[in-house]
Amino acid sequence: MDDSFDYIIVGAGASGAPLAERLSADPARSVLLLEAGPADSDPSIRVPAAYLSLFGGPFDWARRTVPQRGLGGREIYWPAGRTLGGSSSVNAMMWVRGFPEDYDAWERLAGPEWGRRAVTRCFDALEDREDPLAAGRRTGGGPMPVRMQRDPNPLTAAFLAAAQEAGLTEVSVDGYATAERGGRTAVTQREGARFSTADAFLRPAAGRTNLTVRTGAAARRVLFTGRRASGVEYLHGGRLVASGARAEVVLCGGAVNTPQLLKLSGIGPARELRRFGIPVLANRPEVGRNLADHLVTMRVVASREPISLFDAASAREMVRYGRYRRGKLTSNLGEAYTFARSDPSLALPDLELLFAPGPYLEEGLTLGEGHAFSVGAVLLQPHSRGEVRLNSPDPAEAPLIDPRYLSDRRGADRAALTAGARWIEKVLAAPSLARYAGGNLQPAGAAADPDAVVESCSHSLYHPVATCRMGRDPASVVDPELRVRGVEGLRIADASVIPQIIRGHTCAPAIVVGLRAADLIGSRPVRRREMETAP
Repeated sequence: MDDSFDYIIVGAGASGAPLAERLSADPARSVLLLEAGPADSDPSIRVPAAYLSLFGGPFDWARRTVPQRGLGGREIYWPAGRTLGGSSSVNAMMWVRGFPEDYDAWERLAGPEWGRRAVTRCFDALEDREDPLAAGRRTGGGPMPVRMQRDPNPLTAAFLAAAQEAGLTEVSVDGYATAERGGRTAVTQREGARFSTADAFLRPAAGRTNLTVRTGAAARRVLFTGRRASGVEYLHGGRLVASGARAEVVLCGGAVNTPQLLKLSGIGPARELRRFGIPVLANRPEVGRNLADHLVTMRVVASREPISLFDAASAREMVRYGRYRRGKLTSNLGEAYTFARSDPSLALPDLELLFAPGPYLEEGLTLGEGHAFSVGAVLLQPHSRGEVRLNSPDPAEAPLIDPRYLSDRRGADRAALTAGARWIEKVLAAPSLARYAGGNLQPAGAAADPDAVVESCSHSLYHPVATCRMGRDPASVVDPELRVRGVEGLRIADASVIPQIIRGHTCAPAIVVGLRAADLIGSRPVRRREMETAP
């Protein structure tokens, strides 16, 4: 081994950053945090509305799915953060906890420590929340600032009013949205700038001598002594490095990277591993399977008035942001949302209507040619399940991502999202928004059949989960304490362990997973025998 630590954490994202901070709070523990991407030093990361400019760049894994039969054979763009803070450094900063009933499902699958009470306590301790009814008053005092939009676009108020006019009554026009009620989106910002998990956790811990953070460190495999994880092999500075872990290795790479690394390390479906010549350490058939994601159907229409975010990068807006941290550049783009039901008999919503006061064309990769705004319908509870498979035994080669969107046998996902497309049309036609709506840009031309809109205008909302699901059943990849079944000294703490996707956005629960992992590991001191006998 080149060097050794008590704990090695692979991935400095939404889960890995808080885990590293909490573990290193004990000066008796040494922690190595590995991040494949560069440091989060680019100023664009801090500017909320600039996150689309990060797509496809050095801070983005910039992957694509295999062709999706349910979406006309299109390959769907899958961005993900590749820097300190992970996706919390490149996302839309939306803070949406999910419904309490979502965590009741977690409790059924993984036990009471993952139920609504336990998760709510974690959220409450995590948040520093601005009170929308009392300017400047905050509650919680946690490390993660949850703020109101500084300068919401006037189109956003029009959308919320239109949602009410269309029949969606549980909408707050003036205040915050909540886990169960629509309104203006709460965002993870401080004074108009993005605030990632790197800001919340890693920077306060930067002076600790027992925390080592290595960027540009691409993990290749977990090392084992017998069946016990004893280190990680990774590329760093053009050199192959092996660092030892005296206590545990914790994987925090997310729903794509974590199952890939497990398989490269010999943990996964035996048949798949043998096909690539990888020795099987533990035959775990579910590694990489059960992939769930939120699919969004995004409609874009021209704006009759030049008030959208299309000109957010203008000289005037740059001056406003640079001097006062105000203006269009403070926008997270997804400024408002509300919930809907594809069937009124449903007890809980299965759709989210998401509003962006700017053009979100071609999966966010195209700005367009003029002022526009976007309304999306998000499928919150998909039945379709996909998988992440190896494409090569080479760690540098991206795995195959196959979400299998709209593939459920009953056709329930397609029916629900088609109902969502109809809700979009109702909202666009409502008086408050119709006065701003010009011609259709996505899809172009006359309004298409809702089913055709779903097929041509749907893409990922970037919320993949469950590829290494936790559970109390022996088939699950990790147990409720996040320990990988079939080996020792190895845990997973990221969105891949989430057992069932929530009716919300997944950054918030991913942070909770990291904090819960710290609690689980923190209750177990490093044993000196392990430290003395590990390589």
